[in-house]
Amino acid sequence: MSRLVVSQISKTFGRTQVLDGISLEVPDGSSTAVVGSSGCGKTTLLRVIAGFETPDAGSVAVGAETVVREGFSMPPNRRNIGYVAQDGALFPHLTVGQNIAYGLNGGLAGRRRHQDRIAELLEMVSLGAGYAVRRPHELSGGQQQRVALARAMARKPEIMLLDEPFSALDTGLRAATRQAVADTLRAAGMTSILVTHDQEEALSFADQVAVMCTGRFTQVGSPEQVYAAPADLFTAQFLGDCVLLDGVVESGVAACALGRVPVQAGAPAAAVRIMVRPEQLVAHIAAQGEPGTGTVRGVEFRGADVMLTIVLDGMSDPIQVRRVSVGAPVAGDRVDLEVLGAAVAFDSEQSAAAGRPVASSAEAPLLTR
Repeated sequence: MSRLVVSQISKTFGRTQVLDGISLEVPDGSSTAVVGSSGCGKTTLLRVIAGFETPDAGSVAVGAETVVREGFSMPPNRRNIGYVAQDGALFPHLTVGQNIAYGLNGGLAGRRRHQDRIAELLEMVSLGAGYAVRRPHELSGGQQQRVALARAMARKPEIMLLDEPFSALDTGLRAATRQAVADTLRAAGMTSILVTHDQEEALSFADQVAVMCTGRFTQVGSPEQVYAAPADLFTAQFLGDCVLLDGVVESGVAACALGRVPVQAGAPAAAVRIMVRPEQLVAHIAAQGEPGTGTVRGVEFRGADVMLTIVLDGMSDPIQVRRVSVGAPVAGDRVDLEVLGAAVAFDSEQSAAAGRPVASSAEAPLLTR
């Protein structure tokens, strides 16, 4: 049985429709990341699930209990749902132990009898029991977020909602805190939803990823599925760098500037826009006497690897390819490009319409982020 089921949720603020018939199932004990750009509706969805907003239509069920349906919305305090905000929202005048006790039955008055539980929760989020006497300003940003998680977990909620809890942390701390939180939730067997605008965070954190655009999901699936086999061009470009080329598909193979490239099953036998990820391309220096398929125009050294800017024969716009720096080509070298795996093919007309608002650079349409 799915622990959380969201069905056809719609929400409008004034004349702006923020959620447009959203449906989502989060299996028991699993984690789902809802990822999208600012203003797409992902935080509103979280607030509807938590009970902070009432939808115009649709329903939300937690386990066997419906908490939202037409004409009924259970108050937030009666829903067994934990919520961790972006800034942690710790009480600055209370100690860590008192902050956690606030989430336990009896609140601050019962802190003394809850000392063992507070120590257990601190250990659960990889903080020792000694942190109970500290105050929030004495903690790093990552530690504060873990205390906020411990407080939210205190009442053993059925669902944990995480509203961009790592976005204010620096890069190194963000990764470490994200991993600690993911491990804690997994060890507790807790069902969770993470809202984020960070693609890498979504792909690394969750068992399931839901990509949102203007109040709708463009695709819901495993991280591997939505990244390697995106349903449309928006999803492809939003989740990472893309190399996009025109081609013609016949018998499961696309003829394009890279040569003949196999495409994933279901591609239309027609003129298409094919997509490969930069890591699928391997650049080899063309053998003596061999023509190669492109010319290296620039090399950006990054230590362990390099970023090659390559102009393919017959094309004016360059593509970029990553490869290890040892024995890398130099500017002016002719190269052959090998494609690992299969490309994804999108209908040319549909992909052109979808690609216009999301391409990051009109001057470099072949490589977008």
